[in-house]
Amino acid sequence: MKHLPQFRSKREEERAALKNTTGYKLWSVMFTILYPFIAIFTFLFSGIIMFFSGISKVLAYLFGGSHARH
Repeated sequence: MKHLPQFRSKREEERAALKNTTGYKLWSVMFTILYPFIAIFTFLFSGIIMFFSGISKVLAYLFGGSHARH
């Protein structure tokens, strides 16, 4: 009952009107197409960051460990 036109709030009407615009439809299509690429890039980039973080931790342990013990 809340979603019947006579019970819609002004914001719901504005949101419905925005969904009919060309820009919204274009964005929806582009986001749907590009989402797998965004997800893969995020996964790979996170892996690269974790790899270099691991190298950094090992180097910090090797070269900074002797100072931390004193």
